[in-house]
Amino acid sequence: MTPEQLSTAIVDVLTTLSAEGAITLPDGVPTTVTVERPRQKGHGDYATNVAMQLAKKAGTNPRELAALVQQRLAAVDGVAAVEVAGPGFLNITVAAGAQGSIAGQVVEEGDAYGVTATLAGERIDVEFISANPTGPLHLGHTRWAVVGDAIARVLEAAGASVTREFYINDRGNQMDLFGASIEAAALGLPTPEDGYHGDYIGDLAEQIVAADPAILDLPEPERRVAFREKGYELQLADQREQLARFNTVFDVWFSERTLHDSDDVATGLEKLRAQGHLFDADGALWMRTTDFGDDKDRVLIRSNGELTYFASDTAYYVNKRERGFDRCIYLLGADHHGYVGRLKAMAACAGDDPERNIEVLIGQLVKIVKDGEEVRLSKRAGDIVSLEELIDEIGTDALRYSLARYPADSPLVLDVAEITKASNDNPVYYVQYAHARTCRMMENAISLGMSLPTDLATGFDPTLLSHEREGDLLRSLAEFPRVVASAAELRHPHRVARYLEDLAAVFNRWYDTRECRMLPQGDEPVTAVNEARLVLVAAARTVFANGLRLLGVSAPERM
Repeated sequence: MTPEQLSTAIVDVLTTLSAEGAITLPDGVPTTVTVERPRQKGHGDYATNVAMQLAKKAGTNPRELAALVQQRLAAVDGVAAVEVAGPGFLNITVAAGAQGSIAGQVVEEGDAYGVTATLAGERIDVEFISANPTGPLHLGHTRWAVVGDAIARVLEAAGASVTREFYINDRGNQMDLFGASIEAAALGLPTPEDGYHGDYIGDLAEQIVAADPAILDLPEPERRVAFREKGYELQLADQREQLARFNTVFDVWFSERTLHDSDDVATGLEKLRAQGHLFDADGALWMRTTDFGDDKDRVLIRSNGELTYFASDTAYYVNKRERGFDRCIYLLGADHHGYVGRLKAMAACAGDDPERNIEVLIGQLVKIVKDGEEVRLSKRAGDIVSLEELIDEIGTDALRYSLARYPADSPLVLDVAEITKASNDNPVYYVQYAHARTCRMMENAISLGMSLPTDLATGFDPTLLSHEREGDLLRSLAEFPRVVASAAELRHPHRVARYLEDLAAVFNRWYDTRECRMLPQGDEPVTAVNEARLVLVAAARTVFANGLRLLGVSAPERM
């Protein structure tokens, strides 16, 4: 019996008590009830404070309401005992069979275990990298490449339809400087002032000239544009390739140019004008964002006719909403705190609910330390550390997991030696090794002729998983769907990582308990207890794999 099933049972009990007139709840019976694992052993398998929450509304005291619920809940199949404790807590002990059946449920659901319908029907756009196609992706993009992707994964697991979006900043002076830098490298000339440095510029020039030697014969204005566009194409392809190596794949690569080459900007501004939140002043077009809490109104079109970046941001948001997204999530860097208010005000000016339709998350900086020194520079990329070099130095799994296991809004320092060592002190190794251990145990079981039952409903006896350590492990496995749903609701994928570490600890304690051996020893025959524990190990393997997949980290079978 899972916490969700207990919650449903308690709601059913409250509904029955209300229908019989035993209690009166003016606001009606709640649709869900919080059921948690107690902090102290001896307080049952689960606990709820529902009686304390509802007693005042019901016109009674918490212990009296708890006693009413206790009597009915104790009669529910799968519940062994219910105790009223303290001021009105209900401590619930689950029957061994009901608890053991969780293992069968996990194995039967397989990859789908942990998936819920919490956000079913909601379309969400997650934009988590916005970059110029003028150089390699770097450390500044790396944290969002992990956290944004992991947020998208947990949102999908919660039932949402999710689109991962990369915003290509392919318009403006930076693109022209990029083209001029490549052109200068191809012609053997000095890099332009404020141009791009790093060996990659020379590499791009060589590739472009090798593919099209005639580019050097073009007249200067045309030649510079040609180098810019060819460099753009090659650099964007490199960004795609490096992100794919990093297990981050975007559904949409949205070009800023397309906003301006199409009617999107004009359409977006007309929508805002129709809402009555645009005004003209000093020859410029403004948005009255102060109506919705922004610290000042924002210019959209300057008096010289130039569009501001905020005009592009506005048109882009309107474009997303017109593509049918219910919620647009933006993941921005540490230097973008000022954008939160203005983006929400912009959404309100567009006629949307700024608390519902737009969400802005701010991430903090990451430092990489090696041999006691911060890693700052890259020979190939110039004054940045590229994603490619980080993958080569640290590895995709170690880097992704280490970035995913911390809240994104806290500064982070990662030591290369610490996050790459093969030790239980290294969380990614600890969790991956626990998964590999379950795989090895399954292989050993197969070598002894053991196998999972074809019918998990009747093929094993869940009551045999009765040892205290087995109860701990089963309750940990039962928590996974709730952890995933919470990670999705709060946009906190690090909760999945921390859960997996706790699960690995619980699993290892069970593994080290002599009385819980899965395999028969020596000439001992295979018993029903061995077979039940095989299902338990298969369940643990499933949850480790499912959790690691939500973080974009592999689940190795051998280490």
